[in-house]
Amino acid sequence: MKKIILYILTPFLLLPMFTSCESMLEEVNYGNPTVNDMLTNESNTVLMVGQAYADLKWVHDHWGYWGVASLTADECVCPIRMPGEHWSDGGYWKSLNTHAWDKYATAFRNIWDSTIAGAVLCNKLIDQLSTVDQPYIRQYIGELEVLRSYYYYMLFDCFGRIPYVETFETKTEPLMEPEKVWSRLVTVLERGARNLPQVNDANRAMNYGRVTQGFAYALLARLYLNAESFGCTPDNIDLSEAYAQAAEAKYMDLKKIESVEDFYTNAVRCCDEVIESGAYSIESDYFANFAIQNENSRENIFVIVEDGNADFDNRSNGMMSNKLRINLLTHHYCLQTAYGMIEKPWSGFCARPEFMALYNETDVRGAGNEYDEDGRHAGTKSEKRWGWFVGNIYGPDGKLLLDENKDDAYIEVELEPVEGISDPLDGVMAHAGARCQKYELDKEGKFAFAENDFVLMRYADVLWMKEEAIVRGGQGASGIGTADFQKMLSRTFAYDEDPIAAFKAAYGDVSSFSLQDICDERGREFYWELIRRRDLIRFGQYDKVQYVTATEAIRKWFPIPHIVIEKSLRDENGNPYWTQTEGY
Repeated sequence: MKKIILYILTPFLLLPMFTSCESMLEEVNYGNPTVNDMLTNESNTVLMVGQAYADLKWVHDHWGYWGVASLTADECVCPIRMPGEHWSDGGYWKSLNTHAWDKYATAFRNIWDSTIAGAVLCNKLIDQLSTVDQPYIRQYIGELEVLRSYYYYMLFDCFGRIPYVETFETKTEPLMEPEKVWSRLVTVLERGARNLPQVNDANRAMNYGRVTQGFAYALLARLYLNAESFGCTPDNIDLSEAYAQAAEAKYMDLKKIESVEDFYTNAVRCCDEVIESGAYSIESDYFANFAIQNENSRENIFVIVEDGNADFDNRSNGMMSNKLRINLLTHHYCLQTAYGMIEKPWSGFCARPEFMALYNETDVRGAGNEYDEDGRHAGTKSEKRWGWFVGNIYGPDGKLLLDENKDDAYIEVELEPVEGISDPLDGVMAHAGARCQKYELDKEGKFAFAENDFVLMRYADVLWMKEEAIVRGGQGASGIGTADFQKMLSRTFAYDEDPIAAFKAAYGDVSSFSLQDICDERGREFYWELIRRRDLIRFGQYDKVQYVTATEAIRKWFPIPHIVIEKSLRDENGNPYWTQTEGY
């Protein structure tokens, strides 16, 4: 088990003792210190705040936010595997692949429950901390406000209309409309960012796995960049409180939103806050950010800290798990034999073929240009690291393995339907579809699940968000010529003699990139990182994804889960306060 700061372990140690924090927040004193007494010690405050991170463990599950963010974008697909109809699940995965979901989809309820649980706990802890008069309390309240904003951001990104609340109380009112949610998130983050620590070498380890000033500004940049995709206009948002905060703070240079270009100017400003802090830098090795021991990456801004051998936990609704299982989801069954993995992979999730066409063959993030004597990609005999696995699968003895159907074990990019089936989503063999291997595989049999910390925000995203915002009309100086940006391009073609020239030859001159060029490059760089779905919506390409059949405009939002509407509080006439999104 890696060395993880006590702060991160705390939520999981305390949860059995403080379910829903009820016992911890009681004010009755039976000869023991009250919560207020306890919180006069800052270390106790740290322990208390740490509980709010517990619900992040559900984010990267395929039955939750990561699953719908990935499977509904062009970067991922989960076809039925034949024979035996593995991954059928009553057509559930296909409904996400084709955008033909309905209000009963399991993941929608999972996302709703887990993100709201995290946000409510943040509100509860803020309510308690607000009664404590200590100079350090403001920082921890700011931390909880920013973490709460991330929980709400994920809910907002999915459903648009959500029960956004900043206080610990039950409210009987309609779901908040998207432009109002966006306005509140921006207002709170603009205020909260200033109260968070700025990462430096002295405090980097202490702040690992926690929201920081860098994360707050990066999330703000994402909100400003996507404002139009969320339905925001200069006329329907309300940032009056944020403008007042900016005037009072004096050093917060918030640009008043009077035109759509002002959204992008503010995105540039927030990116510059991260860039100019000097807290982060681009790793020379792309895969260092996703290594088994990736805690030393200076590019990763915010992660979910993983323990590959900790106790497995799940929720019965859709079997959500607290373990990172991306490598199990995607890889072929035979890799267990090839690499001695503890758990057998499930051979499910893969890339849509059209997405793989975005990569030049020597781009390290793609499938590579190494081939074996059969003309196939080298597969497990590859001598270099590539972002996608394609090719033959050999055993430890160097011989080609046979799969469960007694066929050669290999992976190919295409999704060819089996005989008698016309739609590849209804039936392909186990070898169909490139497999994601950006997260380093454990080839030594040390960990049952992924030990790699899951990346929620990277510095590379900040650099690209800034450039895109400028192309869209935001005011600011391009950072393309900076050392970090050039390193980001260079590592992409690390196996070429002149990586920068290779990037230019493959994808063009970055300084003249169009929005389409940026969209393609963001796909190549950030696949399976919770980014692509919102990118495609922003670029107007979400309904053009390969295999998508449901193309109505409403599909940029998911339906409010059926059970949520059924259980909604009701007015005096028996009508639910929460209603379904129009179009569903």
